[in-house]
Amino acid sequence: MTVVRAALVQTSWTGDKESMIVRHEEYAREAAAAGAQVVCFQELFYGPYFCQVQDAAFYEYAESVPGPVVERFQALARELGIVMVLPVYEQEQPGFLYNTAAVLDADGSYLGKYRKHHIPHVNGFWEKFYFRPGNLGFPVFDTAVGKVGVYICYDRHFPEGWRALGLNGAQIVFNPSATSRGLSSYLWKLEQPAAAVANEYFVGAINRVGIEDLGDDDFYGTSYFVDPQGQFVGDVADGHNPELVVRDLDLELLTEVRNRWAFYRDRRPDAYDDLVAP
Repeated sequence: MTVVRAALVQTSWTGDKESMIVRHEEYAREAAAAGAQVVCFQELFYGPYFCQVQDAAFYEYAESVPGPVVERFQALARELGIVMVLPVYEQEQPGFLYNTAAVLDADGSYLGKYRKHHIPHVNGFWEKFYFRPGNLGFPVFDTAVGKVGVYICYDRHFPEGWRALGLNGAQIVFNPSATSRGLSSYLWKLEQPAAAVANEYFVGAINRVGIEDLGDDDFYGTSYFVDPQGQFVGDVADGHNPELVVRDLDLELLTEVRNRWAFYRDRRPDAYDDLVAP
């Protein structure tokens, strides 16, 4: 497959889990109707970004993966013939909770999951209260649209995972996020284009929008796709309103860029031991 039509969903909190799930089912149908072959939702897509506070009541949003939400979207992926990346709250067992993304193929099959590695714990982002660090490595999933990887929100500040996904063969990496205007907006259009260039793949960056009822963080949207040359694919999404972003990604560009810049050939892993020393 040379050209992949890919979609991102940025949206606001509806007020309850079921209506949020229904909204995303509608977005998936809209994406498929527009010809999209793969779609990724925002971080913790069926809930508010509850990490603005520390409250054990929000543990109730966690479920097994696969579990009820993932299985519901497996049926939809099968119906629509679309690859889906579903960022969810996972309970492996009581007390073992993760910020996770499930990956579904276009036939509805469950391919596996990625667990967020880097867990922040600063004002408005109290994530260590809710999540253990990921422990499944940096998998790349062989989907109907090519090789897809996932890196979640705060992960994007750490170059090692981006590189691991590239070494594992990723062609498209999705970074679903919940990030607010005051803290990180100046980095949003820098880090992910830089990662796309350094690792020679496409990146889909997703962020929610609006102010939720748990705090005053203003989630600034501006979701986008960026190519391996660091160029935005089409326009960046709105900074305030929900939006479905659908773009064509030409995977032939990967070969062109990798032939031009032989970053993988010229790596020096023999010289990097000190970078991972304890």
